[in-house]
Amino acid sequence: MQSAKLKLGGFSVNLILKDINSSKQFYENLGFEVFLGNIEQNYLIMKNENSLIGLFQGLFKIIY
Repeated sequence: MQSAKLKLGGFSVNLILKDINSSKQFYENLGFEVFLGNIEQNYLIMKNENSLIGLFQGLFKIIY
């Protein structure tokens, strides 16, 4: 049985990740699909209707 897609409305958020592969799977389970990017280059933009999520692994220096 396939679950219904999550509908969030329009928004965009970028996430800095430790594991882009598990994050990709997580958001695919919520109904997102790869829209742009290249997982081999450690970035993906995923889309679910009007919502975008940027997944980035190791591309930005984190300053605390």
